[in-house]
Amino acid sequence: MTTAAAVASPTMPEPPREASVRRRELAAFLRSRRERVTPEQVGLVRGPRRRTPGLRREEVAHLAAVGVTWYTWIEQGRATHVSAQVLDAVARALLLDPTERAHLFTLAGTTDPNAGAECTGAPASALRIVERLAPYPASLQNARYDVLAANRPFAQLFGDPAELPPDDRNCLWLLATSERWKRDFLDRDEMLRDMIAKYRAGMAEHVADPLWQRRLDRLMRVSAEFRELWERHEVAPMSPHVKRYRHPVVGLVRLEHRNLWLAPQAPARRIVAYVPADEDSEERLERLAGLPGE
Repeated sequence: MTTAAAVASPTMPEPPREASVRRRELAAFLRSRRERVTPEQVGLVRGPRRRTPGLRREEVAHLAAVGVTWYTWIEQGRATHVSAQVLDAVARALLLDPTERAHLFTLAGTTDPNAGAECTGAPASALRIVERLAPYPASLQNARYDVLAANRPFAQLFGDPAELPPDDRNCLWLLATSERWKRDFLDRDEMLRDMIAKYRAGMAEHVADPLWQRRLDRLMRVSAEFRELWERHEVAPMSPHVKRYRHPVVGLVRLEHRNLWLAPQAPARRIVAYVPADEDSEERLERLAGLPGE
């Protein structure tokens, strides 16, 4: 059982040392990008006496329409908070590509308001892994618990996500609202509390992300139980744990959750495998795989 610990809201300020490290990393990244861009790339004339590699600070400030002093403070690691508008302008001035832009906003601890819509597709290699895990249930999920793909054993045991509206293909949503999950997940109350605590911990890095916020708002609207648990401000880490599921044909199945993260950067996706915790559960999954019409 994962014990959720009560802590402050995810909007609490970053510890001073971590904030200082983040500002230094941001400053170093901006300097490296500025030195890479030539005047000609941004429509400026290179003077005969130019010794600065790339652009000067005042040139970046001019191109981004921000104050020279403020931009200098950012590059010196002295700016305590840089707005999304300034970051957007600087990213454009420095000709950052999407990956560099995302890194810039991450270092600044600010959500990019102009980020493209998250890709909900699944890499073919990840789909093959999910399918190959049969007869063990497996799914491909993002950090918000959206189910992007699932194999046949997952559909047999938990229900087929493909039969649901796209916005309902989410484990947290189903655990809070699905009558089937409430009936068949024998540890459902503990699982819901634990998953909400994990969602809160994950949302700390995405507190202004509209996709995370939309999921939260929808759950707050429809579930009084969710609202009560969310207001506890509990957080919990990702960790392996055993849970019990009751299938109407094969009976009790005890499974241990295992997460395999595919990449450390956004969009974060993981393969979630449900491994039998004992020999009886292994045998029942084998029987489930042989059932027709499932």
